[in-house]
Amino acid sequence: MTERSIDELGPIDYLVVEFPAGQQNFTGAAALELLRLHDAGMIRVMDLVLIGKGPDGTVMAQELGDLEDMGEFARLETELAETLAEEDVLKFGEVMQPGSMGAVLVYENLWAAPFGSALRHAGGQLIANGRIPIQAIIAAIEADEALAAGGI
Repeated sequence: MTERSIDELGPIDYLVVEFPAGQQNFTGAAALELLRLHDAGMIRVMDLVLIGKGPDGTVMAQELGDLEDMGEFARLETELAETLAEEDVLKFGEVMQPGSMGAVLVYENLWAAPFGSALRHAGGQLIANGRIPIQAIIAAIEADEALAAGGI
């Protein structure tokens, strides 16, 4: 990665994903897609922490850089900023269900960096942002389709 100034940073987001016990189907497809987004220059992975919650509620976490065999993720290690503190990871783990596995991903939206920089240079300030969960979008579409099918 080339050095960039703070002014050139894109928005930083995080997401926490939980895979409940008995519903885990790890094929590697998600990891490959994350690497594809990184390689395409759309995002920069800043932190990736794997979390497990034992049946007794014990939270275990491991930074990507601490894995013995990182496989394809090895090329991300030099860019990791390890932005999450231990208390952050434990907080996320507390809300997970016992027996589940999960991950916390912190990433920079590289695609938005030039737009964000232009807004800042124009005097703009971010005053709100958010994300609509995909489950809410699907539910809204299904509700609209049900309404349309009912003729109302």
